[in-house]
Amino acid sequence: MVGAIAALEERVMQKKGAGVRRRDADIAYEAIEAMISTMALPPGSPIVDAELSERVGIGRTPVREALMRLMSIGLIVQQPRRGLLVSPIDLANHLDVILTRRTLERVIASCSARRATTAERNEIVACAERMVAAAAKDDLKAYMRADHELDAVNHAACRNASAVTAVVPLVTQCRRFWYAYQHAGEIAEGARCHALLAHGIATGNGDAAARSSDALMDYLETFTRRVIDS
Repeated sequence: MVGAIAALEERVMQKKGAGVRRRDADIAYEAIEAMISTMALPPGSPIVDAELSERVGIGRTPVREALMRLMSIGLIVQQPRRGLLVSPIDLANHLDVILTRRTLERVIASCSARRATTAERNEIVACAERMVAAAAKDDLKAYMRADHELDAVNHAACRNASAVTAVVPLVTQCRRFWYAYQHAGEIAEGARCHALLAHGIATGNGDAAARSSDALMDYLETFTRRVIDS
């Protein structure tokens, strides 16, 4: 986990130094969201803006803006006399998260199949292949990095901002759930399902891509039910 956070901090510094300057609030949001989704900030952790500001190397005002956004998607909650806390993971509600995500992912996959450029299709497949390779080595860090990269390319390729805006908080919830209960997951099966999605998109067939997306959501639902029943 320490290695994952170190890699995250390195990416944040790279983004801060990129040719096109990004808003500090956006950089802070990505950094804190990653800390929450990878369980570096586990459920119930107190949120102190001064500490987070020092940790990500960004001023307190952008950090506060990022925290407000994280509250709006339910990753942070405010409780009387306790202040801001990382929200708990609701096992029962997670099935509804996947149910909602399933519909949005079908739209995104179908749009990507029809709208992606050749370069985007190739990169989506390459990301999936990196996931498969990482799973074979049981390299969780590389697996999750490739997963995040696949999502980013897929979301750009679909050219459907409404669907992406709606699905991103759900993806974050699923990623956090996976990190919390990864002992019950099957990384090789997850990689296989992502490879099906990638090749479904690469075919250019919207229906095939949507079916591949369903297979991935089936995997996440099975994983969730395994956790709930354990």
